[in-house]
Amino acid sequence: METDKKNVPNVVKAYRRYLKLQRNMSPNTVDAYLRDLDKLFRFLATEKVLPEDVVLSDLRQFVAGLHDIGISARSQCRILSGVRSFYRFMVLDGRMEHDPTELLESPQLGDHLPEVLTTDEVDRMEAAIDLTKWEGHRNRAIIEVLFSCGLRVSELVALRISSLYLDDGFVRVMGKGSKERLVPISPKAVNELMLWFDDRCHMDIRPGEEDYVFLNRRGAHLTRTMILIIIKQLAKEAGITKTVSPHTLRHSFATALLEGGADLRAIQAMLGHESISTTEIYTHIDMTTLRQQILNHHPRNLRHRQHDTSDDE
Repeated sequence: METDKKNVPNVVKAYRRYLKLQRNMSPNTVDAYLRDLDKLFRFLATEKVLPEDVVLSDLRQFVAGLHDIGISARSQCRILSGVRSFYRFMVLDGRMEHDPTELLESPQLGDHLPEVLTTDEVDRMEAAIDLTKWEGHRNRAIIEVLFSCGLRVSELVALRISSLYLDDGFVRVMGKGSKERLVPISPKAVNELMLWFDDRCHMDIRPGEEDYVFLNRRGAHLTRTMILIIIKQLAKEAGITKTVSPHTLRHSFATALLEGGADLRAIQAMLGHESISTTEIYTHIDMTTLRQQILNHHPRNLRHRQHDTSDDE
């Protein structure tokens, strides 16, 4: 953790001993507690707050961030259970006088958030696509851009060719409130787009529609409803029983990054949440660092790097 490189490892080491010896937890449970605690530490590092200086407002902001990126209420409760355990330890060990989690509210388990797809389930949806049909590569590109970039469906249908900077690994997105943001795009998504463009160049495109990335068979840009139909149909053909929509892929993107260890603020910026203004994005996050967060932690990029490594051997 950047704010306290010397002390935090010692605290974590002492907390690990506490969980193992005094709480009598199994090694797997201890590791799970520490993984969840690391999510808080990453958030605190971006806020330049030390664990021992945390106050209730910091924790509420952390929980709000978990909610923003689509972490389910049940998973939030699990993470907060580990956070509470840590701060009880801090008080018992004499490192803090007061427990900042005493008044921290837990999310209501009745709150509903969209389902989350695993990477394997996304792969199954893509495998269900018939690439002999004209729309095959288009539909694969749609899934990859949604899953690898975390776009809203409204942002996907409005995506323009002139907003693609594929050589640099970015796309420019117009989000809510006409706020623009740059979003890193994975090599796999770039590859799927290029395959779609090979087919697209043979289409009869309507005047005024030439710059839209995704088109229907009549040469006009796709609508939100059509994207929803495509995603639901592919989920059904893949044998996925979850309730799946384009928004599901957006939440799956955020969850995959968080579980992979990506920084919470980087994920918020990628998703373009209203709680983070355009100014805050460019003030607090260097775009090169942001892109590296996605490349390092999204499963699509992990697989791509592994494939490149195997080719070199």
